[in-house]
Amino acid sequence: MSDSGKRMMVFSGTSNRGLSEGVARHLGVELGNVKISKFANGEIYVRFLESVRGADVFLLHSACEPVNDAIMELLIMADAAKRASSRSITAVISHYGYARQDKKSAAREPITAKLIADLMTVSGVDKVIAMDLHQGQIQGFFDQPVNHLTALPILADYFESLPLEEVCVVSPDVGRVKVAKKFADMLGASLAIMHKGRPDHNVAEITHVIGEVDGRTCIIIDDMVDTGGSVTEGARSLINKGAKMVYVTATHGVFSPPAYERIKSSPITEVVVTNTLAVPDAQLGGKIRVLSVAPLIAHAIQNVYNDESVSELFDPDFQL
Repeated sequence: MSDSGKRMMVFSGTSNRGLSEGVARHLGVELGNVKISKFANGEIYVRFLESVRGADVFLLHSACEPVNDAIMELLIMADAAKRASSRSITAVISHYGYARQDKKSAAREPITAKLIADLMTVSGVDKVIAMDLHQGQIQGFFDQPVNHLTALPILADYFESLPLEEVCVVSPDVGRVKVAKKFADMLGASLAIMHKGRPDHNVAEITHVIGEVDGRTCIIIDDMVDTGGSVTEGARSLINKGAKMVYVTATHGVFSPPAYERIKSSPITEVVVTNTLAVPDAQLGGKIRVLSVAPLIAHAIQNVYNDESVSELFDPDFQL
């Protein structure tokens, strides 16, 4: 795509090709031709098979499993584009890897989310488009501009299409209250808060619930569903306190084992996520529903390319 001498080129890594194809389709462009392969020892090789000289390059990336390979793909693609004289490089990150390591929680721990941002800077990334970062403050880890998108309106539209009554949005912990409150406002729903402790990694304990959930249809909202421990335990706590039914929604469906088994055997009615991460076809249907963020990402790319506002894509009252 070109305009007034400008030229947009969109490339995808291997981690979430389905989303990338959807974004390109909504942009009305073809994904660029890039070779990504591995040497015998596992090192990643990247070569653009068409000229990117003078182009505004957009690299579509998601930290799908294997996470480290996906991140290295992005960094190597950015370095290759920089060395091939691209005009600008924008990393379009649907799911930011290592986002949960955004602070030191104990002595001698790293802040890996900051390290990833530093690596992107060194690799040549000029701008970032990110979707529902684990914490908004991660934007401050970057020296370059960060356009922070949210899938909340997409999730809200889905739930508004359902015949639900007496809805209560539930924050899974105190750290997500701000987002849960915005989501509740979108739906015209009440708000409740669960108090969660983590005795170990990927282990969650619900100690109590603040707010009225008896007789309500509860929607637990988080930024991601990983092993499913928090949301399944939360759902059981809400049902025990009288909730009629429990939905779970999140932007990122990580679904690390044994998430699918936990969700299947839980009292959760449905888990609604987006396609920022690839969900296997075999898991679709049943209790898992996936909504597309491709139109939103495409619109954001178009606005960044045209030097137009990205924040105008969202209602001012519901921006993160």
